Amino acid sequence: MDAEPISLTQAALLALIQGATEFLPVSSSAHLILPAALTDWPDQGLAFDVAVHLGTLLAVLWHFRRELRGFSVSVWGLLAHSEWDANLHWAAKVACATVPIAVLGWLGRDFVEAHLRTTETIAVATIVFGLALWWADRRGGQALLPSYPVAVLIGLAQALAIIPGASRAGVTIAAALALGLGRRAATRFSFLLAVPAIGGATLLMATEIDATDRAHWPPLLLGFAIAALCGGCCIAAFTRFVERIGMRPFVIYRLALGALLLAFF
Repeated sequence: MDAEPISLTQAALLALIQGATEFLPVSSSAHLILPAALTDWPDQGLAFDVAVHLGTLLAVLWHFRRELRGFSVSVWGLLAHSEWDANLHWAAKVACATVPIAVLGWLGRDFVEAHLRTTETIAVATIVFGLALWWADRRGGQALLPSYPVAVLIGLAQALAIIPGASRAGVTIAAALALGLGRRAATRFSFLLAVPAIGGATLLMATEIDATDRAHWPPLLLGFAIAALCGGCCIAAFTRFVERIGMRPFVIYRLALGALLLAFF
């Protein structure tokens, strides 16, 4: 029997949460607890999760369209003329930083699903990694580009994002800041890392969708559109104002959210 379709209201709210929390240094897991706890909405299902992840993937691809076009041109130059340039160095660093979460995410997903998707884990991780972000931001790095060793270390930190409540953006930005990158550079590298991370997660979820399930297109399309628009706005605003606002507002927000989850859920 087909699952009950989610309402357009539920689709819109969940897509807003996904679009905003995917790129900001807060936790999507922590935020998704609240609608589930406060309403009697049905589970949105894997098809909807795939749709909103595709929306956020489109947002980051569009934001970095010039960089990605440059990567493509450089790959062609490498294949045709064996030319290695700055774009390929960037792509190689992103690849190096992606390997840890790809391996650990694949090996550890069953353990995470069985033992770590609890309110207590999410709340504690929201607080602990929020404090890590605060500490890293106080170091005041100035570097504009990550070296290969730094990229690998950021990738190892990104692997911690499989812990619900950690936040992929939060841990990668915190690691980049702690390793000497400036706020804008740390944010840019975190967003570039989102391309393979979101793409891989979306592909993995898509392979787990039951082929017999019927897609309910209106909420899927609405979720995709809202996640894409919200994600794009968040990326643009965050990259524009990150040097001015710093990480403190997000740290305070994470601490408050974690405390709320521990106290009431």
